[in-house]
Amino acid sequence: MFNRFIASILPWFPKKFVWIFSRPYISGETIEDAIHVSREFHSKNIRVTLDVLGEFIKTLEEADKNMEEYLHLIDCASEAGIDLNLSLKPTSFGLLLDKDICYRHIREIVAKAASLNGFIRIDMEDSPCTDPEIELFKKLRTEFPGNVGLVLQAYLRRTMDDLRDLAGLNDEQHPLSLRLCKGIYVEPEEIAFKKYEEINTHFLEDLEFIFKNKIHVGIATHDKPLIEGAYRLIRKYSVPKRMYEFQMLYGVTPRLRESIVREGHTMRVYVPFGKEWFGYSTRRLKENPKMASHIIRAIFYKG
Repeated sequence: MFNRFIASILPWFPKKFVWIFSRPYISGETIEDAIHVSREFHSKNIRVTLDVLGEFIKTLEEADKNMEEYLHLIDCASEAGIDLNLSLKPTSFGLLLDKDICYRHIREIVAKAASLNGFIRIDMEDSPCTDPEIELFKKLRTEFPGNVGLVLQAYLRRTMDDLRDLAGLNDEQHPLSLRLCKGIYVEPEEIAFKKYEEINTHFLEDLEFIFKNKIHVGIATHDKPLIEGAYRLIRKYSVPKRMYEFQMLYGVTPRLRESIVREGHTMRVYVPFGKEWFGYSTRRLKENPKMASHIIRAIFYKG
């Protein structure tokens, strides 16, 4: 109850207050901030994926602006010599306003990234977006098979069926690239698993299917039991390192992240940035009220 109460009132607090807990999890407001953080990760042999904040837009003018921001980001990342690996949310480009315009915007971004041998990950959002985002990915993969990937969420009951469907797109020359995460959006029980143990079980079942079918995967989790389960599956199927990587959010479980790197596994960190950090932060808190207690502790620890 305390966590939900804090989550409900925090969006009404001054931005400067919210920034206290947001700052450790967001690289900054500008491309320069994100590139600076990315270079620090590179120096530690850690890869990155960059994300411009600003999903669930309300106007198509915002979609145009977001596309231009990503095109500029591609130029800046390429010039800086950092990973040309970007994550984007289709609702940032008008998925819920005009699907055709959304597709054209994202296609332009993928095409530019592909021309520089870059990679674009289509993020998965809440359940009303699942089908259109899978279809968007399929359409883009037809034209850019080695330059676009998708995210699937293990807590959705449909995910194994989606994996079976997507496996038909896999081929040796251009392996399908998926990021597997637990899922954070609040969904009804009829479409999503709710219990911790149940979600973890399905995450590892999904991951085993991915390994069996020789699909490239980003294992996106901060949950130590899932990481240990992934280690076991990697050994069981002798998965080559080029076919998987671990992925974590910026600012979350850094010691666990470092332990994975020490074990010799590839690590990629999701680095979000942008002026829309306030909406991102408050939405994440609503989606995961358990963060509230961590936020309160962080505020007091910082004095």
